[in-house]
Amino acid sequence: MATFDETILDNLEIELPSWAFGNSGTRFKVFGTPGTPRTIHEKIADAAKVNELTGLAPTVALHIPWDTVDDYTALAAYAKDLGVGLGTVNSNTFQDDAYKFGSLTHTDKTVRQMAIDHHLACIEVMNATGSRDLKIWLADGTNYPGQGDIRGRQDRLAESLATIYQHIGDDQRLVLEYKFFEPATYVTDVPDWGTSYAHVTALGERAMVCLDTGHHAPGTNIEFIVAQLLRLGKLGSFDFNSRFYADDDLIVGAADPFQLFRILFEVIRGGGLDAGSPVALMLDQCHNVEEKIPGQLRSVLNVEEMTARALLVDTDALTEAQAAGDVLGANAIVMDAFYTDVRPMLAERRVRRGLPADPMAAYVDSGYHERIVAERVGGTQSSWGA
Repeated sequence: MATFDETILDNLEIELPSWAFGNSGTRFKVFGTPGTPRTIHEKIADAAKVNELTGLAPTVALHIPWDTVDDYTALAAYAKDLGVGLGTVNSNTFQDDAYKFGSLTHTDKTVRQMAIDHHLACIEVMNATGSRDLKIWLADGTNYPGQGDIRGRQDRLAESLATIYQHIGDDQRLVLEYKFFEPATYVTDVPDWGTSYAHVTALGERAMVCLDTGHHAPGTNIEFIVAQLLRLGKLGSFDFNSRFYADDDLIVGAADPFQLFRILFEVIRGGGLDAGSPVALMLDQCHNVEEKIPGQLRSVLNVEEMTARALLVDTDALTEAQAAGDVLGANAIVMDAFYTDVRPMLAERRVRRGLPADPMAAYVDSGYHERIVAERVGGTQSSWGA
């Protein structure tokens, strides 16, 4: 029976986004769900349940201002008591009316300073929580030719990022996420990995690229981008999700499990899962119609499964086939690994680690869902805006 390198798999950690446990959806409708958290504390509790059942999700990412509290040190202590830590701090420069025509790229210096100050406040949150990464995703862009000065917006962005970067601590990082469109439809100011790479390279060693798997044009070879950024030493983090058409933020691997396999193969090939790797894996999902905790469980388990399959690739045989020009033989080695059912091996591994063999079934049997539905009555459910 085929086996995989459990040493590498032991390094697999997947950060969960707090907002995935709140109500989220499309620009048409965000549906409420019974049991949805009303506070960041309840979001963390739900994330801790995912980690309890999988052993794969030891940290929770925050989004400011959605997860604002008075005492972040106390919040970190609360998370620790539940067996998880607070991870990436995500900024928000896309929901204030002042940012209608941009934030860090805005022509008005007052608006740019407002956006800069928000990021400095996020760094203060990081200082309190012990978080390493400040993640910046910008909605900045234009919808029509002539609406904005493309070059000027890049110049202002570079200046704003440099100001923020000056406040990044020695043990902290700035990660810049790109997205090829939405909400802007003509020019997005950070639309691709090259733009992000250019900006973070100019900033310095503690600035990295964040790759969201749903932020590319259809047909983009994402694993090539992964390989290149790892080669350049600038891949800081992932936002894993799945999509059929655009930035659908679906359960990881739901649309194209083979693509997920190919991406993770390159992550492993480039040392992204080695001990001490700078690459952080995180989910970024919006559970609009499915239950939120099971959705996060399914995503985490799908990443684990495709990582295990990628570890089955016989790299020595693959290298020989590639060197010999054996096209079909090389492809067969990759496909054999992809088609191998590793679920029984992973179930056995979980049992050896004191985890349930089937985390999805264990969640159903735990009664946790029924309890939170009964307890979380009243108040305002967490959503994109709160």
